[in-house]
Amino acid sequence: MTLSIQDDQLSKQDKDFLRQSFALAEEAKQQGIHPFAALLVDEDGEILMTQVNGYLPDFDMTGHAERKLMTRASKAYRPDFLANCTMYVSAEPCAMCAGAAYWAGLGRLVYGLSEASLKIITGNHPENPTLDLPCRTVFDSGQRQVEVLGPCLEKEAAKLHENFW
Repeated sequence: MTLSIQDDQLSKQDKDFLRQSFALAEEAKQQGIHPFAALLVDEDGEILMTQVNGYLPDFDMTGHAERKLMTRASKAYRPDFLANCTMYVSAEPCAMCAGAAYWAGLGRLVYGLSEASLKIITGNHPENPTLDLPCRTVFDSGQRQVEVLGPCLEKEAAKLHENFW
């Protein structure tokens, strides 16, 4: 199920957690790490895990925050548990990351910056050749539903990328 909502319709909890992902991404940026971050939150509103981008130190092109978080979550929790969890991410998951979330069993996703907007910001940067395939397309191709809210607070999310790429 995909939802199209305005920022003012986003719940306070969703805004708070999304902004926490922005804060983590900003911390990563200050360390020279690609400014992407993700949090996994359970149905009671408890943060279970956080993850920033993992491109450095090994130049891992698959080290996206969402993929790394979902790999960790898949090892720690079963899909029936993750179906009741939300991943908050500073930017829309690429096809690889959406696939990881789908296979792990994630039930809900809230993201900031869209892939289409990210592609405009980064261009064809060699460290981030953005794959503009909406995560909804990946999820809609599956056999179970993943609720998607985004882009949300996109102007705030875009600021994370200023003067980085």
